[in-house]
Amino acid sequence: MLIVFTTVSNQATGEELATKIVEANLAACVQVLPRMTSVYMWQGRVTRDGEHLLLIKTLPEKFDELSVFITSHHSYEIPEVVAIDAAYVSGSYLAWLRDVLSEQ
Repeated sequence: MLIVFTTVSNQATGEELATKIVEANLAACVQVLPRMTSVYMWQGRVTRDGEHLLLIKTLPEKFDELSVFITSHHSYEIPEVVAIDAAYVSGSYLAWLRDVLSEQ
């Protein structure tokens, strides 16, 4: 299982992107976390923005398609698409995730 991270500018955008990702069968679950502050370099300047973090639960074989999907449906010029391999996942949750993502 992978947990993929991306950020969006507001709650509504996050929920819309999350819905599209799940409807496209690229993730079994997407959580849109509350507003946070991101501090990052952009065009040579330190920038601070409020953002929402999306935690996207998927399988490794879905990552490439998910990455392309996020990039093509995202409002940012260079959206964050970072995946972490979940080394420990309960058997029942992993079975549910695989079952959901095998449906077409």
